This record gives sequence, C-alpha cells and structure tokens, in this order.
Amino acid sequence: MNRRSLLTSVTSAAAGAALFAGSPEAVWAKDTKSADAKGRILPSQFLETRDRTALFYKDWGSGKPVVFVHSWAVSSDLWQYQMVHLCGKGMRCVAFDRRGHGRSSQPGHGYDYDTLADDLALLLEQLDLREVTLVGHSMGCGEIVRYLSRHGSSRVDRIVLVGTGTPFALKTPDNPEGIDRAVLDKIRDSWAKDLPRWLAENSRPFFASETSPEMIQWLIRMALQSSLKALLDCSNASTDADFRTELVAITVPTLIIHGDADVSQPIEQRGRRTAQLIPGSRFKLYEGAPHGLMFTHTDRLNADLLAFIKE
Repeated sequence: MNRRSLLTSVTSAAAGAALFAGSPEAVWAKDTKSADAKGRILPSQFLETRDRTALFYKDWGSGKPVVFVHSWAVSSDLWQYQMVHLCGKGMRCVAFDRRGHGRSSQPGHGYDYDTLADDLALLLEQLDLREVTLVGHSMGCGEIVRYLSRHGSSRVDRIVLVGTGTPFALKTPDNPEGIDRAVLDKIRDSWAKDLPRWLAENSRPFFASETSPEMIQWLIRMALQSSLKALLDCSNASTDADFRTELVAITVPTLIIHGDADVSQPIEQRGRRTAQLIPGSRFKLYEGAPHGLMFTHTDRLNADLLAFIKE
C-alpha cells in the first residue's frame, strides 16, 4: 500500500477523524462557580452529564446560534477562525469539547454515537438554544446526524456537514468501497503503541502545502490532549456506524462542503454519497481543498457558512 492510500485508510479508520440512552440530566455551571448535586464546585463553562462527565464549552457573541461539533482527536479550538468571523457578523457561536477530548473530562466510557449525540442534546437544552445551525466536521457530522434521529429537529434550523465521515466507512457486502476492518485494526494498534509518532507522520495531508509548520504543530498538540481511550473507542464506533437510513430521514436544510483533495474522507465515498442520501441537500465542492479546509480555505468557508445561515 502506498503512502497516500495508507493515509486515506488511516483517517477513514477514525471515521471522521479531523486529523489524520434517553435524554441526559445534568447540572449546568453557568455562573463563575456552581455546585453539582454532590456539592462539588464546577468552574464556569462546563456542563455535567448524567454520567458525571464534565464537558467544556465556549459561548461567544449574541444573535442567531451556531453550534460547532469538532472532529476526532482535536477540540472545539478547531473552529476558532469560523467562530471569530461569525461572532463579528452578529452570530452567537457555541462549541464544546467532546468527552475525552480537549478540556472535557476523560471517562472510560460513553464514546458511542448515541451517548455523544446525547451530549450534544444536553448542550442545546441547557443553553436553551433554538433555531440552531449545527456545523460539524468529519466525525462530528455523524454526531449531528445521530442527534437528529434521536432528538428530532425542533431546536435545529439547518445543518452544515464539512468533510463528512458519513455515510459508512466499513467494507461490507453492500458497501464494497469501504475499508477492511483488518486494515483499520492495524492502524489502531499503531496508535496504541506510539500515537505521537503517528500524528507527526500523518498530519501533513490534513493541510495545504503552504500551511505553516507552526499551524501543523498546534493541531498535533491539540490532538495529544485527548484520551487514547477516547480516540480508540471513537474510531471503533465510527467504523461500525452506518448512517445510511438516518441520512434519508433528514428534513432540515442541509449544506455539504467537501474538498476534492481530501485523503482523510474521500469525496466520492463520503461527501457525494451523503449528499445523494439527504433529500434536497446542497453540495459544494472545494477544488484543491484537503480535510482541514477550515484552515486552508478559511475565507471561503466563512462566507459560505454566513450566507447559508442567513438564508
């Protein structure tokens, strides 16, 4: 297998990797400090889920809400260039770190899509966000799709799927273009032995040739904040998640953005197939864009997000 095809398999293994049951009950820490049900002091900007996972979130600006869901291994900082821009245009921008990622706590469980979708539901409910535009990248797109199938669209105005990992990553008789499980397991084994090395060797295709080495190192450091347990479990969940039947049931306006130089989530198997499954969806091709197009095509993405939100 050549290096390019290996990279494609690697990040597809993460099924939405950025680099490379029931409604939850929670205590919401809105003030500078707030106590949970057992009297523990929680800092502001954290939510606590029913299983006592602390989720870090950021809430910038005011106006129509836009909620960002990041991809595998990284954190909500992935979206900061979009959030700054949209805040300046009168939007309220909210993003959170997935459990096991970034500044959120690192439980040893809960990395299935149902739980992750419930975490997203908790955020929308506790902040009482309505008429929301949900924006996801890679694995985060699956969380948005599962949120809609589990919680409905009463709070959601529209969705944007960027470099999506949907609809299905695994090779099966009815998905012959997917990735062999043995290949994915081998890649995950390499993460379990030396994740920093793997990140260093596989980060470049996420960006464009002109991307600064400082930007690349920043993203690697972001990924190294995450729990290895979370990364392995999220990858396994993403490998097995088949969103095909959920995609056809989506009724909210949907914009799909994908780069044709994306080796993490190949456009034909991911972006185009997802667009074909979601009724009435709109597909935008970014010529020459890699998986990390929020960094390489920032101005274009920001403009497209703003135009779609304001429609």
